Amino acid sequence: MMMRRFLCILGIVLLTISTTAQAAQVDHSANLHKNYQLKEMVVLSRHNIRSPLSGNGSALTNITPHKWFSWTSAPGDLSLRGGELETLMGQYFRQRLVSEGLMTENYQPKEGEMRFYANSMQRTIATAQYFSSGMLPVANVQIEHKFAPSKMDPVFSPMLTFVSDAFRAEALKQISTMGGSKGLQGIGGQLAGDYKQLEEVLDITKSDACKKDGIDKFHTDDLEIVLDLNKEPVMRGSLKLATQASDALVLQYYEEPDPVKAAFNHKLTTKEWEQIGHVKDVYGDVLFAAPVVAVNVAHPLLQVMNDELAMDGRKFTFLCGHDANITSVLAALDAAPYSLPQSIEKETPIGSKLVIEKWAGKDGQEYASLSLVYQSVDQLRNRTMLSLDTPPMIYSLTLNGLKQNADGLYRLSDVQQRFKDAIAAYDKLPADSQSVAKAA
Repeated sequence: MMMRRFLCILGIVLLTISTTAQAAQVDHSANLHKNYQLKEMVVLSRHNIRSPLSGNGSALTNITPHKWFSWTSAPGDLSLRGGELETLMGQYFRQRLVSEGLMTENYQPKEGEMRFYANSMQRTIATAQYFSSGMLPVANVQIEHKFAPSKMDPVFSPMLTFVSDAFRAEALKQISTMGGSKGLQGIGGQLAGDYKQLEEVLDITKSDACKKDGIDKFHTDDLEIVLDLNKEPVMRGSLKLATQASDALVLQYYEEPDPVKAAFNHKLTTKEWEQIGHVKDVYGDVLFAAPVVAVNVAHPLLQVMNDELAMDGRKFTFLCGHDANITSVLAALDAAPYSLPQSIEKETPIGSKLVIEKWAGKDGQEYASLSLVYQSVDQLRNRTMLSLDTPPMIYSLTLNGLKQNADGLYRLSDVQQRFKDAIAAYDKLPADSQSVAKAA
């Protein structure tokens, strides 16, 4: 089932379905509030707006003759706007949880009712802190993190904890399906139009990278993938460099009020911005969405999320990590392909949240729903106040092979079993007949 999803996430397919994705959404809210009571939320969040991961003197600086936005934080840290936007999102969740009767205004949780757990990076800890301040403004929430900033927590680090020759072969085989008949190098071919758009915006032929190193374009045939034990999947080639530029431009578009200035004096359409964002989406899929890779890197986070869903007395859980976490968890759970409306990042926008809701039905059964909650491009750029009347974007997700009821809900037991199956799949990853490398 997971392989079906992976075959469907080709970038070209995502672009073509973007206009129909929103139409597929069904509003079940009336029946939900008539027939069900919200009992718990488990949220897996991507951090909000950060500065680019690369600083001055990096490849990012050399790849364009233009000056990048003057960031309000150190490389990789949450920006001032990111903190503000995350507070707004927390305020929306406060209103939502109060309206659902899960808490009251100015709520102060009892011990064990709520958990805020972040990866030990500045941007994830800060995101969780800002979100909690918006959601629980008088509770003085302490953010749980295991290390001093900034160090990756193994729960959130998308590293491979199982590697064998057989695993590598299967992973590369699955990744290569993204390139169609041309295999791994076909992925770059499908990005040729996106690369051209990116090159034009960067004015790459006028850059130091071109003058000194001869980098005048992004090549479509130089993709390499390295899969080593206790390390994140690594990419080499033009897609990696193009993703650095794509990421920085998208973040710059969110921060810079003048959209023309954000595109280095190029006037871009929404579709052209989506092309730039698409490069980064494909990067994430290549590294983290192949079924065997997703099961591998998401394993500890799947265990935490499954435990949270089964925790007695828990009302709300906020887990703050990265886009790779959402990508790999959804792939491991075999979520159906999707393309988010009103976003130039179509899969895991900045600050997006995978929300799993537990509902108690009047029929005595427990149910669950899955959605992605995120701020639209306009909400990010305009710092829109969020409320029940002006909500963020909410996109319902489906899990392949599971049946929803008439109100769009799954049986909670079915969702929990899907988690258990994804966790158990780790022990079935392809192994060599004689030796297997395992994490210590």
